[in-house]
Amino acid sequence: MRRPYQTNILSILGFGAALLVAATGLPPIAQARTSASDIPATFVPPAIERDYRRRTYEIPMRDGVLLHTVVIVPKGLTSAPMLLDRTPYGADAMTTQQDGPKLGDILFPSYADLARHGYIIVVQDVRGKFASGGDYIVNRPLRGPLNPARTDHSTDAWDTIDWLVRHISETNGRVATIGGSYDGFTALMSLVDPHPALRASVPMNPMVDTWKGDDWFHNGAFRQEMLSYIYNQTADKHSAARWPVTARDDYDAYLRYGSAGALAGAMGMEQLAFWNRLAAHPDYDAYWQGQALDRILARKPLTVPTMLVDGLWDQEDNYGAPAVYQAVKAEAREVHLVLGPWYHGQQNGSGARLGPLDWGQRTGEWFRAHVLIPFLDEHLKDGAPQADIARVVAFASGDNRWENLPDWPVAGGGSLPLYLGTGGRLSIGGQEVSFGYDEYVSDPAKPVPYRPQPDLSIYGPDSNWDTWLVDDQRFAASRPDVLTYTSPVLTAPKHIAGRPVARLYASTSGSDADWVVKLIDVYPDAMPEQPAMGGYQLPISMNILRGRYRNDPARPQPITPGRVERYDIVLPDANHVFLPGHRIMVQIQSSWFPLYDRNPQSYVANVFRAAPGDYVKATQRLFHAPDARSAVLLPLAAGS
Repeated sequence: MRRPYQTNILSILGFGAALLVAATGLPPIAQARTSASDIPATFVPPAIERDYRRRTYEIPMRDGVLLHTVVIVPKGLTSAPMLLDRTPYGADAMTTQQDGPKLGDILFPSYADLARHGYIIVVQDVRGKFASGGDYIVNRPLRGPLNPARTDHSTDAWDTIDWLVRHISETNGRVATIGGSYDGFTALMSLVDPHPALRASVPMNPMVDTWKGDDWFHNGAFRQEMLSYIYNQTADKHSAARWPVTARDDYDAYLRYGSAGALAGAMGMEQLAFWNRLAAHPDYDAYWQGQALDRILARKPLTVPTMLVDGLWDQEDNYGAPAVYQAVKAEAREVHLVLGPWYHGQQNGSGARLGPLDWGQRTGEWFRAHVLIPFLDEHLKDGAPQADIARVVAFASGDNRWENLPDWPVAGGGSLPLYLGTGGRLSIGGQEVSFGYDEYVSDPAKPVPYRPQPDLSIYGPDSNWDTWLVDDQRFAASRPDVLTYTSPVLTAPKHIAGRPVARLYASTSGSDADWVVKLIDVYPDAMPEQPAMGGYQLPISMNILRGRYRNDPARPQPITPGRVERYDIVLPDANHVFLPGHRIMVQIQSSWFPLYDRNPQSYVANVFRAAPGDYVKATQRLFHAPDARSAVLLPLAAGS
């Protein structure tokens, strides 16, 4: 039964509805019908004018496997060259950064620049990943002893290029392979047996030798922080599996589990074939040597014009590009090396800053406009002028300028020794003579962190993994298990160009040891124009050596406790000017955690399987005697 106030309200609503119908022609609220679903059976999106056409193809390989391929053709483009990027990271994702009508909406900046400059962009899922068929093998080796199949990345590139030049109507029939990191590895693979239509290649920060210095190991020390990458990349075809984060700080979490093998086991990684292969090959054996692309390409002259691109602060793959350049430069038809002031892949963006460092220019954009695009145009476009690019284009940090060089490193600069002396003195050129040794205790229970804590998960939402190579090193200099040597204030610039080499004479009370060497630029104590940089300890080049590989990376040997031995540690390439008013610093330590797994400091056959009782404290001694004088040899730039 209705109550009086209900009747009045309904009467009012009814009168209002009548007025609404009379005034607007809209149906009254009381007569509206609720549909079965708010989602229509079909929805036709509005037509949006786009400056590109996006097409997908399933391209057959010689064994019948179909590879998912996305082709982006800028609107109105005809008779254009193609740039092919073969990736395990998702071709659809790489070509739909966000949905929008402009090339810059769907492509990251470098590919959008290239597309606007008249290039068709082709991105393909490698076999076994995302929408491609077949089986995925991490860094699939070439056909041969390590790969009994009929196919590899070289054949897949050949088959893809052959299909593209026959089926993409807008192309002029010329192709370049391009890509960074893993995609740089696949670009290099395309050069092993190149298709005739392949006219150029641009491998950027490529994976080349993953035992010596890219991704998985550095000189035998395992890059433990890459466990999460391996998990994500191989646990699921679509890279949907997420590394279980058990603590905000990787330092605390990884230390709790013990060895890298124990951590991987706790995460169920024994189910992952690649992890099992990696853990079974801790030494530089035939498995790793047979995959090293600098070795492979050195055996056959490089016939395709190639531009190798490297970031001087690349936190993942700073070894590969210079290594390939050194391996092929004598016989290559045309090879260039670009060394930019970038973290991993930063050449694809603006490149204006790196952490606290402001270069005073957009180095990524400069590279694309003055080096990359002229190089590609010369080899891929009809009537394009000769690029006239130097064999080596390198950014000199400190002076913050680009250099055109005839080679890398440029001969004639010589070597400048920095002798490590007692009292923390760093003697430039050997003016001072030291005796004796310095020592510290390396405790695996309290390893030296590789960056100030908390060490955030490298792929977490608040990760700053990109810039750890320029972290201020004062956090380490204050530790008792880090030796620090500092030069007097410089009165003249010191320009280094090449790979510094540390020559340490050292002993350990253990039967194995890691040696970490850091070359650092120490800023003046006060920087009025940049107050935050006052006293900043900027890493220029850093590396690690697992002591068991001091004589032969393929045949590990225990260290005799107490014996003084020589350890040669090659540091990554640098092109840097130590300015007047600055000082040069060298830091020495025996752990770098959890970037690298801890050395037990007692010799075990496979460090991945070290038991808790294998981890022992060790006293490390670094010697300064005239006949065993530890030093870092700096490669001086020509004319320096």
